[in-house]
This record gives sequence, C-alpha cells and structure tokens, in this order.
Amino acid sequence: MLKLNKLFYSSDLQDVFSDRLEPSKEQREFLVDCKNTIRDHLRPKIRLATITTLGMEKAIYPRFRTQGSWSYKTCVHPPFSPQQEIDWDFGVYLPVSVWEENGPPHQMAKAYFVLVESILADLCREKGWKLILGKATCIRVQVANWAHIDIPLYAAPEHEFVHIMEKAALEARASCSANDSISMSENAEFGEMPEQMWDELDHIVMATRTGEWKNSDPEAVARWFNDRVQEHTEQLRRVCRYLKGWRDFHWREGGGPTSVSIMIAIAQAFEYHRGRDDLALEKAAIHLSVAIMGELRELGIDDEAEDFNNRLSLEDKTLAAQKARELASALQQARAHPTHLKHQAIADLQKHFGDRIPNRTELIDIDSGAEAIRATPPQRVVAPVVLSTSAG
Repeated sequence: MLKLNKLFYSSDLQDVFSDRLEPSKEQREFLVDCKNTIRDHLRPKIRLATITTLGMEKAIYPRFRTQGSWSYKTCVHPPFSPQQEIDWDFGVYLPVSVWEENGPPHQMAKAYFVLVESILADLCREKGWKLILGKATCIRVQVANWAHIDIPLYAAPEHEFVHIMEKAALEARASCSANDSISMSENAEFGEMPEQMWDELDHIVMATRTGEWKNSDPEAVARWFNDRVQEHTEQLRRVCRYLKGWRDFHWREGGGPTSVSIMIAIAQAFEYHRGRDDLALEKAAIHLSVAIMGELRELGIDDEAEDFNNRLSLEDKTLAAQKARELASALQQARAHPTHLKHQAIADLQKHFGDRIPNRTELIDIDSGAEAIRATPPQRVVAPVVLSTSAG
C-alpha cells in the first residue's frame, strides 16, 4: 500500500496540491484592492442617498463584510481560466431605523437594489470593469477576465449596529495592544466591522432584484462550518478545498455540486485521519456520493429549512454521485499500487484532479497498513450487556 498524503498536503514541503489550489499573492492583493475601491465608492454615495432616495429619517453609512469562501477560507484557484473565475463575496449592510414585522419598509428593497447598481455602474465605467446584470440576489462586478466580485445587499436594525460598535470600541480600549485599537478604529472608519462582531446581528434581510426582502443570515454557514473545523481540525477545511478542485476540474463550464453543498455534506459525516489527508478524502468522496443524491439539510444552520442540493436536477445529482464514487475508487486503487508503480498512482489521481497533483514520486511513501490503522479515529462501541448471575 502507498501513502499519498504528501501529494495533497505537507507542512514541510511546498508546491503540493493544497498549495496549487491557493489563489496567488498577486491575485489576492488585486481582489482586496478592488474590494476596497468598491467599498470607498459606495460608502459616501449610499449615505447621501439614504434620505433622498431611500426615504430614511437621517443619513446612515453602510457597513461591509467579506463573506463566502474567503470567509470560510476555502477559496480555490480554478484550473480553467477564464472559463472559471475566482469569486469574492462582499456584502453591503444598511443599518435601518424603521423595522417592520418582516424587515424595513417593503418599497425600500427595490430602491436599495437599483440605487447600488446605478452607483456601481458609474464605477465600472470609470475603472473599465463590467457590470453583470440580471443576478437575482446580488450585483456582480467583473473586475478581470479571471475574477468577479458579488455584492449582495442586506439590511439590519440600526440599534443592533450601534450596540455592536459600542462593544467593539470597549474591547479595543481594554486591549493591551495599541495595534489592535488602531486596527479597530480603521475598520470602523471604513465601515468594515471587526469580524467577531458580525454574529451578534440577530435580524438580517437581503434585498432582491424583484423588490423583496428575504430572510438571510450569511454568517450562519460560516459559524457552523468553523465549529466543525474546530471539532475535526484543519483537515476538514483542506478536504473541502480538494473536492472543490475536483469539482472545478470535472465541470469546466460550471455546474456540479455547489461549494456550500460540498462543505456541508462533508462536514456532516467527516472522519478525521491523523496525518492522512488521502484517507480522509477517500472517505469524504464516498459520503459525498451518497449525500448528493438526496436532500441536504442542516439543523445547525437554518433549522433544516433549506435543501442545499436544490440547485441540481436528478440527472445532475446522478452524474455528480457517479463521479464522486469514481474518485473514491481511484484513491483506493492508487493506494493499492505496488511500490514500483508510484507513477501510476499519480496518473490515477491526475485523471480526477488534473496536473495540479504534483508528478513527484518521491512524495509517495510506503504504508505498512499499521499506519493507516493508527490514522483512523477510534469508534465508539456499545458496551456489552452483562446479565446478572448467581453462584452456588
């Protein structure tokens, strides 16, 4: 048996699969700059329009937050560009003083969406970006042929923002580090609240293009997933990224299981294998092949209200399940090769992940079998029933 773990991840080596999935430093810096440009353009203009266009009693600055895969730390660089793009999810949050039973006044949702889209259209003309029209729940800005920024629009009660910012200021003053205080004040200045404060917003609604307010808590998935990472270690996050890379390799033109559905399906039944990402990935692929065929709900995210598999037709589910089974079989087959066929093990993996699996046989070790057993977490067993007896 072979150990394939170092092809996927190594704390000591570079340029393995996990490294090749990472967006480059230059890509990250470019997207951060684009995100900040959007933030700085929207902030004063939305504030000016809160009275004139949105009908609010006083001018209010919006707040901003990076969400999605950059928040979960599961963003991957897709293998086929420009057909596939890196996505940055950047939420705009509007503190609202008038809060009705189901959110802000109904007419504000449409006005909010139209307002932000028109402001971004001006910025796109100025920067040479492209505004992608027609998205139902966000505004998309194409900032490069390999990347876009999605901007969903939210509202939350103003008093909750006030409470959060007051708490942030108190914590900053109590901090022993001057740098922490400076960081907090800069975040507050630019409308990006400290990360740890967002989960204290209790009421969040999202504006849609059709002019409706939709209940939405974008932090719910992040909270749940980060709790699972705490439970199962960073191996869970890495395996989710491997499977996103697998999805992108097989569905070149888009489609396949969504990133969120992959995360939830894998985290729900994850098996940790110490020092063996290859074994953890194999088990995850088996579970994904089953989970993807049915409904995918999670009590800890939204009381099981949403089926995260609902974007896939039965035909799409069947294809994805088949490919996941083939991946699990390929991983098992690759591990079973004899020592002199290490190159074949790499070829087996590259059929499912592409040439970002490094062609380096020296990264493959021999698995005695005992190591795989030690890497497998202990399973709880039911204690045997011992019947009472009497002697004599």
